[in-house]
Amino acid sequence: MKEIVYHGSENIIDKPEFGKGSLQNDYGRGFYCTKSPELAKEWACGKGNSGYANKYELNLTGLKVIDLNSEPYNILNWLAVLTKHRTYWQNSSISAEAKDYLQKNFYVDISQYDVVKGYRADDSYFTFAQDFVSGAISLQKLRTAMHLGELGEQIVLISPKAFSKIKYVGCEEAPANIYFEKKIERDQNARNAYRKDKGNPSSINDLFMLDIMREGIKNGDSRLQ
Repeated sequence: MKEIVYHGSENIIDKPEFGKGSLQNDYGRGFYCTKSPELAKEWACGKGNSGYANKYELNLTGLKVIDLNSEPYNILNWLAVLTKHRTYWQNSSISAEAKDYLQKNFYVDISQYDVVKGYRADDSYFTFAQDFVSGAISLQKLRTAMHLGELGEQIVLISPKAFSKIKYVGCEEAPANIYFEKKIERDQNARNAYRKDKGNPSSINDLFMLDIMREGIKNGDSRLQ
């Protein structure tokens, strides 16, 4: 099965190389892509400079793919992976205990896979995740927040085998005067919608991080789906 994916960058990357990138990205070191050329252009201009949406053909045949946005996984599995790789989190005793609980009970070892699919913890999304971990919002509000701004999912190549299955087919220019503004607008819209929903009262049945820890909730609990 082949898919067309895009990688946003200030540079044309005609040969993605395994082993490059930051260990502190959402899923660690890897090559981060999206199916949306528009999102790739926004990501390319993330620092205010013009760039490119590099276009590739990815052959998934024979690759082990984990999709953290699909069953049997839930949003806490994604969050546990995120807490493992992202180093900066709000400083509080609840956050520290929550990160430890998530990693002990929900962490998924992605190193055995070739490709990871999951949410992108862009600026606003990472704020939403931090708020949940620190106890400021419920699990239900976090689920809603992760769809604000329509940032979509990212597709990340993390193994040498995956890199051998990607082929560069061209690129599209991403002018900063257009796509940096679009990125800022998308992020701001997500934050505005989040603040509005955050101010709404939570249901008595909503789960907060403290509830999950106190009740010893683990994978498979029906309340997490």
